[in-house]
Amino acid sequence: MSEPFFDTAADHGDATRCGFVALIGAPNAGKSTLLNSLVGSKVSIVSRKVQTTRALVRGIALEGAAQIVFVDTPGIFRPKRRLDRAMVTSAWGGAGDADLVALLIDARRGIDEEAEVIVAKLADMRRPRMLILNKIDLIERGKLLALTAALNERLSFEQTFMVSALTGDGVEDLRRDLGARMPPGPWLYPEDQVSDAPIRMLAAEITREKIYERLHEELPYQSTVETDQWQERPDGSVRIEQTIFVERDSQRKIVLGKDGQTIKAIGQAARREIAEVAETPVHLFLFVKVRENWGDDPARYREMGLEFPRGG
Repeated sequence: MSEPFFDTAADHGDATRCGFVALIGAPNAGKSTLLNSLVGSKVSIVSRKVQTTRALVRGIALEGAAQIVFVDTPGIFRPKRRLDRAMVTSAWGGAGDADLVALLIDARRGIDEEAEVIVAKLADMRRPRMLILNKIDLIERGKLLALTAALNERLSFEQTFMVSALTGDGVEDLRRDLGARMPPGPWLYPEDQVSDAPIRMLAAEITREKIYERLHEELPYQSTVETDQWQERPDGSVRIEQTIFVERDSQRKIVLGKDGQTIKAIGQAARREIAEVAETPVHLFLFVKVRENWGDDPARYREMGLEFPRGG
């Protein structure tokens, strides 16, 4: 984690403000896309697959004299495995520590079973709450107003925003309002920093995203990526070695593909995006290893920034 950075109000002409906003919601509600849109840079993995955000990823946005630190929590769902429980615990922990909780609802899905569970639990949290309806470009306005009324009947929200994280519609207004709600205080991070996730972790997340994009349903969630080496070279480029861990040899063969074509394509896509984030040329080397039951290894949880849940 980055060292805290303390700014002064004099640097910005106004009294500075800074606070934490937890984005919380069901899987695939669009939290990561919204976070990236609010920050203006890629800080969180985006995928059509559910449960892709495994650890709390903080994105940092500036709005006038306010610094808004977003906590992108794992999607909340019914946990079945140890990893699931760790992700859900992490999500609620992130919400409990924030200055403001923003509930993101997929407007197309409305108040489904997952949304009901989250709304019920939010009622017990003594934190200011905001409602954000996402994907408004895909639903009629009349239905949006009805959904807003139904959710506010179940739980009182200080404000409701309607946005499209994908197109950016409504995102600027949302960021402006969030900035005004941040408590007075010094900035915690430098002005040009967009995330406190280490660059090595972001690089691993990018590669994991490319695996999902390439393999869709072929590879289950029993896979993770770790950045083993990050070596800065004399010419300014970076040599990166990453290991993709899977649980069975059959999964390893899927990731490699025929004649290594699949992993080559994954590596090319990941290298381009990591180079963009790192702002330097990247030489990426990927390795695939079988580690049976890595989902029960406490060290892997620490690597992902999650608490290891005890018990089965």
